[in-house]
Amino acid sequence: MPFPLHRPRPPVAVLIATALLAAGTAGCSALAPFSTCEGTDARLRELDTLPLLASAPAGAEPAPGSAGAYAECVDDSGDAWLSAGRLYFYPGTEQEVVAHYREAAVAGGWQVHSTRRPSADGRPELCLTQGEEGHARKAEIRFVPRRALRDIHRLEPNRESARKLAFEIAAEAETDGAESSC
Repeated sequence: MPFPLHRPRPPVAVLIATALLAAGTAGCSALAPFSTCEGTDARLRELDTLPLLASAPAGAEPAPGSAGAYAECVDDSGDAWLSAGRLYFYPGTEQEVVAHYREAAVAGGWQVHSTRRPSADGRPELCLTQGEEGHARKAEIRFVPRRALRDIHRLEPNRESARKLAFEIAAEAETDGAESSC
C-alpha cells in the first residue's frame, strides 16, 4: 500500500501574516478621500483665516516671521491633517489669555471644553471645538516655554519679548472634516 500523501500545514505565523496582509490591503481602499495633502488647499485657507486665530488679547504681539504664523498640511504619518497657528508674546498672565479665548470662542460659536490637565511643565492649556462631521475643527491654546521657542519655533526672543508670556493658538482639522475631540 502506498504511503498516504501528507501535506505539511503552514505554520500559524504564516496564516496570521497572510490574513493581516489581506486585511491591510483591503483597508487601503477604505481610506478617507484625502489621505494625502492633495486637494486640501481650500480647507487649509479656511482654517488659516479663522477669526479666532487673529483674536489675540489686547497687548499681545505676534512673533516675527514664519514663527509667528503658519498654515500647513502634514502627511508624514500616513494620515494627513491640517494645521494653522499663531505665536504671540503677551505682557499679562496665563489666566488672562485663557479668559480672553474662552470669551472669543463663545462669541465665535466654538464649544469650550474644560481646561486640560496642565502640560508637563505645569502650564494650562485650553481646548475648543467647532463644526459638525465633515466641517469639524479643533483649536488649542498652549503656553510655550522658552526652550521650545528656540528648539521648535527656531526663534530667539529679543530682550523685550523674553520678559513676556509666549503662547500659541493652533487650529487643526482632519482633511475630510471628520470630528476630533479634545
